[in-house]
Amino acid sequence: MLLGVNIDHVATLRNARGGNDPAVIKAAQICEIAGADGITTHLREDRRHIKDEDVYNLKKILKVRLNLEMAVTEEMGKIALDVLPDNCCLVPEKRQELTTEGGLDVAGQLEKITQFVKKLVDAGIIVSLFIDPSEEQVKAAAKTGAQFIELHTGAYSEAFGSEKEEIEFQKLKNAAKLAQSLGLKVNAGHGLTYENVHRMHEIEGLIELNIGHNIIAKAVFDGLESAVKEMKSLIK
Repeated sequence: MLLGVNIDHVATLRNARGGNDPAVIKAAQICEIAGADGITTHLREDRRHIKDEDVYNLKKILKVRLNLEMAVTEEMGKIALDVLPDNCCLVPEKRQELTTEGGLDVAGQLEKITQFVKKLVDAGIIVSLFIDPSEEQVKAAAKTGAQFIELHTGAYSEAFGSEKEEIEFQKLKNAAKLAQSLGLKVNAGHGLTYENVHRMHEIEGLIELNIGHNIIAKAVFDGLESAVKEMKSLIK
């Protein structure tokens, strides 16, 4: 499996005091050196962590793929078509949430998302839809023209170590199998940690994991390069 490192919370720390420290670009370069296969950033409507200039600068300097997470809005569509990241992952977004709380409701807004996806794909961008592991959402995603889905692993992560773990894990496993049968490629992410990530090996055909907060948290104590290397070794 590949590892995409989300560096949003490097920007969160920077923004706490303003200025440029810690530098988002330097963090991305360290992740590259440590073996990250891609860098993920979420440009939110309220710009609470990653800023527009971060995205443009990352596109200029990265040697690995830039994965831009974004909401399905006209503003974000224009930015994506200007930056032309390697990948776009379409996610739901609520202003009040601390982090993304659930998957995108593709089934409930199929026409809107299909039109949005087409513009990105026509521009040469690989598109992924961040969805909950439900049959309804997987089937809807397959109708949009997106090449990938990213399965929301939050429920599994929260249930890890409890009696509900196996139930949530099987949802992921079944959703991945269904998606692949419909021609979709499958990534996963959200809430994954050094303790629970090993089970992702049990999901056949999983291509990439996008992990951010847990890596950045470990980096506070161990350093970013070491934290990325350790996660990379766990998913390799």
